[in-house]
Amino acid sequence: MEMNARPNRRLRCAIYTRKSSEEGLDMEFNSLDAQREACEAYIASQKSEGWVATRERYDDGGFSGGTIDRPGLKQLLADIDDGLVDVVVVYKIDRLSRSLMDFSKLVEVFDRNGVTFVSVTQSFNTTTSMGRLTLNILLSFAQFEREVIGERIRDKVAASRKRGIWMGGYVPLGYDVQDRKLVVNEVEAASVRRIFQRFIELGSATVLARELRHEGFRNKQGTLIDKGYLYRLLNNRVYRGEALHKGKAYPGEHDAIIDADLWDQVHAILQESPRKRANNSRAQTPALLKGLIFSENGAAMTPTSTKKGAKLYRYYVSMDVIRNRETGEETAPMRLAAGMVEGAVVTEVRRILQTPEVVTQVLAALKRDDGGTSETDAIAVLHEFTALWSQLFPAEQARIIQLLVRRVTVTTAGLEVDIRREGIAGVIREMMVPRRMEVAE
Repeated sequence: MEMNARPNRRLRCAIYTRKSSEEGLDMEFNSLDAQREACEAYIASQKSEGWVATRERYDDGGFSGGTIDRPGLKQLLADIDDGLVDVVVVYKIDRLSRSLMDFSKLVEVFDRNGVTFVSVTQSFNTTTSMGRLTLNILLSFAQFEREVIGERIRDKVAASRKRGIWMGGYVPLGYDVQDRKLVVNEVEAASVRRIFQRFIELGSATVLARELRHEGFRNKQGTLIDKGYLYRLLNNRVYRGEALHKGKAYPGEHDAIIDADLWDQVHAILQESPRKRANNSRAQTPALLKGLIFSENGAAMTPTSTKKGAKLYRYYVSMDVIRNRETGEETAPMRLAAGMVEGAVVTEVRRILQTPEVVTQVLAALKRDDGGTSETDAIAVLHEFTALWSQLFPAEQARIIQLLVRRVTVTTAGLEVDIRREGIAGVIREMMVPRRMEVAE
């Protein structure tokens, strides 16, 4: 009596399932379950050939077939390399991949490990040349379908943007998203308007960024802003109530935050070259020693300036000279270049702040007034005065000098700088703020 031939070995069949969207995955019987059920039925029909489904589940719910960067697929490939799989079973080949290039890479992995690939609804064998041809044809159509879907999505986005519809993505400061629409956040909108107005006053994104960072101003993500963020904000036409698509602006369905006049004023400044705007900002730099500098005979020296071509020259001139008063025999300079004398005063202030006597006095004052202040941070500020000074915007530098310096006297021997020692601790505490901000970044 002839016996039926039995298979020499069991073939371990891994079932792979995938669904591009997460919609319906929470249902009791979802698309992944339906795919698995069809694959299990097919494997059961091949029981006589020794096919047995593995217990491991390889499911990718909510992952596109346009990429192979999927957790379920990665685990499947790892198990194939470990020799745990003999046959890969899918409902349709596009469940495994919609990309011809990606699929060719997968087939290479299958061939290298002696693994057969089977599609339940599309009959072919990857071990034959005809099967590979059939597979490539099917994949070409799958890739074509994916590209057509992509074109449809891009066309839909373009049409929606032209109608001013918000299509998601980065939400700019000043707006919130409600029901897929941009809605003005009045608190943030007030900050945006203030930034636009302050930029007109300062004419410099660098100076404005320093000012806002000193105030601790943060963007919508909670990060301290920088000059690059400011430029993006000032150029964002969303604030004009417009929707952008590929560089073109269309009337948006959201409300504007910035009116046309304020927008035009800002962009008139932005159209100037950065070098010209920097020169303008320096020209507006307040006189550091206004009300503090005097000649040897007690006359105040007032800040003045003169312009030659595009260059501005600043000076401190004795009121005796301005009012043509008799001063007798001139002993000390009556007219000084502002940059030179201001630089000399800042250098002297830095030298005094680093003397052991002042350091000890400051640490004692900080400990007495604020026990939580770190001595290490305070000493660092005293020794890093030059670096921290450069981070301050001009108006703040002028205010610091007013707090630190009581009087500057111009003598025949040079400058005499009288420091307000009682105010040093308070100034150092203030200057620790930008240093903490820099460390926090």
